[in-house]
Amino acid sequence: MKIAFVGKGGSGKTTLSSLFIRHLVAAGAPVVAIDADINQHLGAALGLDDTETAALPAMGERLSLIKEYLRGSNPRITSAATMIKTTPPGEGSRLLRVREPNPVYDACARPVELDGGAVRLMVTGSFTDADLGVSCYHSKTGAVELFLNHLVDGRDEYVVVDMTAGSDSFASGMFTRFDITFLVAEPTRKGVSVYRQYKEYARDFGVNLKVVGNKVQGQDDVDFLRSEVGDDLLVTVGHSEWVRAMEKGRPPRFDLLEDTNGHALRTLRVTADATYELRDWERYTRQMVHFHLRNAQSWGNERTGADLAAQIDPAFVLSEAVAAPA
Repeated sequence: MKIAFVGKGGSGKTTLSSLFIRHLVAAGAPVVAIDADINQHLGAALGLDDTETAALPAMGERLSLIKEYLRGSNPRITSAATMIKTTPPGEGSRLLRVREPNPVYDACARPVELDGGAVRLMVTGSFTDADLGVSCYHSKTGAVELFLNHLVDGRDEYVVVDMTAGSDSFASGMFTRFDITFLVAEPTRKGVSVYRQYKEYARDFGVNLKVVGNKVQGQDDVDFLRSEVGDDLLVTVGHSEWVRAMEKGRPPRFDLLEDTNGHALRTLRVTADATYELRDWERYTRQMVHFHLRNAQSWGNERTGADLAAQIDPAFVLSEAVAAPA
């Protein structure tokens, strides 16, 4: 299952995504975690110190390797240089699985030990001084979009992405790459404004959006969120001494997380798992093509000097069947 955590800056989306990752790993599930936020905090939330976090390989700096591997023997993609962030797979492309070893994981993923197992952590890389004034952060998240476009994930395996804050997620087609999106909202007017914006932008793309109320202190907060987001409010999370200890770098055993917050995490997983039966690989592939054509026409063709529409394989539909072992 592909799961996104979004929300305004400071809403607690990174904290909640890290708790959800810990919950999945503790249950024995295979997990790939991706930090796609401009503020790279997921590694720290999973327990890495500053030195370990700084040593994580940036996907954005290994984009050429990622492209070269993914294009495989696809005759429609003449070179890695003509691949852009939205390039869809076709016959001959290499596809990725959650559990497998492959050169992309070797180059970009690092195991992080957690209670009950380990997670594969991948990061886009931080916005550096060299990027100031000459590039945008979405050039880095393009590596994540290519990864998701070529990923075939199955039941009971998870890719959890901590997305960039607010409506910046809509600067690419990546917001359509998920089975479910959990929007973390505080019980404030600002907290729910991102929800309204996200709901409006995502309306025509079949995005499965649920709200997780965070920093909820009482029934009045719950009532406020319910009045603002209605049935999209899935669950609420309150104060956590476990989280406070984690943020100080001294997390207790994960099984000591408060029962109410543990229940909230179980609700997230049950809700995510239920979307498996709703998967529509044909629509998923159509959306890839839609955003690829838009990017090709607006900037991709000019930048690469190629007709990127020719990369589309009209007979190809991404699915678990096409990635099945021979």
